[in-house]
Amino acid sequence: MEKIEEREKRINEMAPLTWAYVGDAVFELYIRENLVNKTKLKPHRLHLESIKYVKASAQAKTLKQIEETLTEEEKDIIRRTRNTKNHHLPKNADVNDYMYATAFEGLIGYLYLLGRKERLEEILRLSTSELH
Repeated sequence: MEKIEEREKRINEMAPLTWAYVGDAVFELYIRENLVNKTKLKPHRLHLESIKYVKASAQAKTLKQIEETLTEEEKDIIRRTRNTKNHHLPKNADVNDYMYATAFEGLIGYLYLLGRKERLEEILRLSTSELH
């Protein structure tokens, strides 16, 4: 079994876009689960409602709103992810929003991969306070 220090080192050496890749899935699932549990919407409406949270502009806005609650380590993860060269150009988003959304997803993925479930839940709750 991998030691905690080894795991942290391995995760810290991952490309920040890898964290964002995982964070995208974690955040999407969190939103979907909350909508399913807290509403009685049909699948199409669930999809439309979830988009309000997972689109780049919403994630960028969320990150800016919770930034003051983040630790220095978390802010560093945000900076690292936001500043990573990404050759993907967003189709339906402002480039700046896209960079901040990717940074938000990077933080979510980083915390998830490290197994920091309590802090991850706290940030997810802050990010979706209107769902609760």
